[in-house]
Amino acid sequence: MDKKRLEHLIYSAAGVAALFLILVAFNYLTSPVNARIDLTEGHVYTLSAGTRAVLGRLESPVRIRYYVTQGEGAMPVQLKTYAQRVEDLLNEFRRAAGGKLVIEKLNPQPDSDAEDSATLDGIEGQLLNTGDKFYFGLAVSQLDQKVAIPVLTTERERLLEYDLTRAIARVATTEKPTVGVMSALPVFGRGLGPRLMQQGGGLQEPWVLISELKRDFNVKEVEMSAEKIPDDIKVLLVIHPRDISEVTQWAIDQFVLRGGKLIAFLDPYAYFDQQRDFQNPLGGTQAAQSTFYTLLKAWGIDMDMSKVIADMSYASGQGSRLLPTLLSLSGTALNADDVVMSQVGSLLIPFGGTFSGKPAAGLTETVLARTSPNSMPVDLIIATLSGEPSTRGFKPSGTENPIAIRLTGKFKTAYPDGKPKPYAPPPEKGKEAAKAEEKPVASLKESTGEGAVVLVADADMLTDNAAVDIQDVFGQRVVVPRNGNLNFAQSLVEQFSGDDALMSLRSRAAFSRPLTVVKDMEARAQQSYLGKIKELEDNLQETQKKLEDLQKRRGQAQATILSPEQQAEVDNFRKKAAETKKDLKELRKNLRQDADALEFWTKVANIGVMPVLVALAGIGLALAKRKRAAAR
Repeated sequence: MDKKRLEHLIYSAAGVAALFLILVAFNYLTSPVNARIDLTEGHVYTLSAGTRAVLGRLESPVRIRYYVTQGEGAMPVQLKTYAQRVEDLLNEFRRAAGGKLVIEKLNPQPDSDAEDSATLDGIEGQLLNTGDKFYFGLAVSQLDQKVAIPVLTTERERLLEYDLTRAIARVATTEKPTVGVMSALPVFGRGLGPRLMQQGGGLQEPWVLISELKRDFNVKEVEMSAEKIPDDIKVLLVIHPRDISEVTQWAIDQFVLRGGKLIAFLDPYAYFDQQRDFQNPLGGTQAAQSTFYTLLKAWGIDMDMSKVIADMSYASGQGSRLLPTLLSLSGTALNADDVVMSQVGSLLIPFGGTFSGKPAAGLTETVLARTSPNSMPVDLIIATLSGEPSTRGFKPSGTENPIAIRLTGKFKTAYPDGKPKPYAPPPEKGKEAAKAEEKPVASLKESTGEGAVVLVADADMLTDNAAVDIQDVFGQRVVVPRNGNLNFAQSLVEQFSGDDALMSLRSRAAFSRPLTVVKDMEARAQQSYLGKIKELEDNLQETQKKLEDLQKRRGQAQATILSPEQQAEVDNFRKKAAETKKDLKELRKNLRQDADALEFWTKVANIGVMPVLVALAGIGLALAKRKRAAAR
């Protein structure tokens, strides 16, 4: 070996050794510094500001017992991967809590102390196909307060941070929050009224929603004529405020300004609240209406009380039973980025309205539920029509209309002149009204902190008829949810009644990244497919109409014999039908080809491109080294 090459090897070895020593020294010097960067899409490992606020206010340590069965074949593979992500998030919580959060990871094996502890904490065991049981859940406790998440599922992965933060906030609170409920409907089970009593009716049970709320909250009834919302109420749930007075609206206004949270279900067409129609001489009834005229105006929001929304994309039923105003909202109609809406699933909206307008200065609007662009407002008179009459003259607006919104920010009063005077009847002729001196009532002008209001343009959705099925099983009253309506209302109350920081939590991005391009292609092809079917059906109806006209002209006696004109129409239709079927076949073929091609090239990119890039980088580096060596 020549001297020059030996020196080159010595220098290279010395350089590698020096680099190793530098790295060791750098790690040693920077080890006290805990700096981490989240480069994932959606920042799935970054805690929200609301979570950090809840953890920062902990006065005494909170203990989390994390139960996950470990071992070969102990649980499904996908859950093992998810279990590691849960543990990573728990470690993020522990770092952010600054010593106020203790994490215990337990392995509940059969007949072990850890299994007994899991049972006492309310963690449910799950069965594998082999019959073996595994545990995957956690319990949060502080002193004598305890909240369990019995089963951790990938379906709630987007809400994992919210569920953990909510559980920590719950155990840190010793008393149940008080929720006020105001309604013009008998939500607390009042009587049905004299007219219905005469028809054989009796007392009505409390709504299922009220019964469910009473399990977790102190529920207090607030009269529709209230002039002040009690101070102990943290959340006010208003359901169909029919004929609400200005004084009561002022009371709600002041409640919001002093930090109370408001959830209001308004309705331009309350189908389940039929009121006497005084304009009908026969004593008929009509659906009642409810809104906050003054409050909505002050918040910059408008709701058209003369229309309900019809949506062909989310309509219920089909054929003669198609009801475009009975909406079954799901998918993109619900805001998946919101912690409340992301797990609702579906909402049933009977004859609801929509909101419009621009929020007032200082307020931010978040749309929770919306229609599709294939929707339009329709007159109240055709709200309950179904079948062909309900779609006559339907012209989509092309815009998405908000049905449920959340307003946040600093609210300003809708009553700058203070508390409005209650209505007083005019004095009788010749008499003067007695003047009662009233002390001026202190009135807030604007909120000092961040306020929150949720507005929903439908109240029927909360009735038992729309939200649940009530069954009698062996003498027991069993309630089965029909949709996510009750879940929606309960989740809103739960979010508002908890720590204020919970409202700032976002729905975390999912770790999985599905190929949405293929789904979009299929959706576009399906729209074209449905368009072809519609064209075929229109041709059929048009041809049948022409056939009927020709038969009428030919006379009843010859109705069963096709004339040359009729035969030409039939042949023309058959030709169009054959062409349409051919187009549909070609459309399906193209769809499969495009989807297969996209799937193939995606696999090539995922499997082949990265190794090729690494190989090219290696070849380039080798060539560069050889070039430098030759230059020396």
